[in-house]
Amino acid sequence: MRPKRRLALAVLLAAAVAAVAIFPFRATWWGGWILAVAEAGIVGGLADWFAVTAIFRRPLGLPIPHTGLVPANWELMARRVGTMVGDRVLTREYVAREIDRLDVAGLLARGASRLTAEEIASITRVAARWLVDELPSLSGADAAGRLRALIREWPLAPALARGLEAAREQGWDQRVIAAAAEAVSAALDRPMFRAAVTDVIDDLITRYRARAGRYPRLLLSVADLFGMIDRQRMVSALHAGLREVARDPGHPLRRQIDEALAGLPGRLREDAALAARVEALKAELLDDELVTGVAEEAMAGLQRALEADLAGVESHIVGWVVDRLEEGRRRMVEDAALRTALGDWVKARAVEIVDRSHGRMAVFIENGVRALGPEGAVRLIEEHAGDDLQYIRVNGTVVGGLAGGGIYGVHLLLRLL
Repeated sequence: MRPKRRLALAVLLAAAVAAVAIFPFRATWWGGWILAVAEAGIVGGLADWFAVTAIFRRPLGLPIPHTGLVPANWELMARRVGTMVGDRVLTREYVAREIDRLDVAGLLARGASRLTAEEIASITRVAARWLVDELPSLSGADAAGRLRALIREWPLAPALARGLEAAREQGWDQRVIAAAAEAVSAALDRPMFRAAVTDVIDDLITRYRARAGRYPRLLLSVADLFGMIDRQRMVSALHAGLREVARDPGHPLRRQIDEALAGLPGRLREDAALAARVEALKAELLDDELVTGVAEEAMAGLQRALEADLAGVESHIVGWVVDRLEEGRRRMVEDAALRTALGDWVKARAVEIVDRSHGRMAVFIENGVRALGPEGAVRLIEEHAGDDLQYIRVNGTVVGGLAGGGIYGVHLLLRLL
């Protein structure tokens, strides 16, 4: 800005020099006209110098009212800038339109096509080694404690609702039901597990008999005595039923489970009592010593396994991650529908973030301007608008001189007439 300031000062000094030089010839018509131009230029230049300087500081340090406007009003300026930008410029509608105009699918395609398998492998190895270097600073207990604290603050009911909805959209719920039925059915083929289930059934019958009335208890005892309650047959029936559930997508039990899962997300969001029970169960599990011990041992075991795997020449973990990432990259390049769906999802989440955070945007901008301080605000404005403000001084001198010359010309014309 200093060259422009010197230019403004040079134009003002040129007008002053012209006024001094022409002063002896002021009695002539041309001398008077040039003197009028120079004097008016000096007045215009000084007036605009005062106006420009008064924006940032007190001219000549004098306590003149309404000067040093930016330092005196920088907090008000910060508030008004925040309100203007947050509420009138970056409106929700404008930001949403700009986000909608972004070609996220095209960006994903270009990024995936430029990324090579070697780069993916290199990035994965660096990230894995960094993770291994950082993990030793945390013991298994510390890592498990931090994870538990994070889970404790995280509302579980809404997350469960979103997870169940996503699982139903992708058809994962039916696959999980089928896989669980198949797994339990396969486990019942093993004698030890079958014996354990038989013991559970026997325990349930014993508990029911203890709570039943006199006559039901008598009937159960008689039935048990004559072998009418066959525990092995119950286990076989359970085994056969689970096989049917695993193989038949239209099985009545699967339909009942599906109906129950369909209404569960809504209940998790709307039923405060159910959400409270879920949170209570979460807190109980987090405080359980057995769960805590398992979590700590799992974190320590994970750390040891990760260190041992990455210490080798070829890491199985890195290889597995690289294969998955490379597969995802190829799908991103080849599948236009996937790119479009992912781009739409990204834009929808971005609009949601804008909707949630827009009210804080004005405050954020205001705090950013306020953090500059009065001197910082002055420097910022001078850096970005200082040249134009110095040209105002140049224009003031030139326009003032032209105005003075024009007025003196009218005066000469009137005298001539």
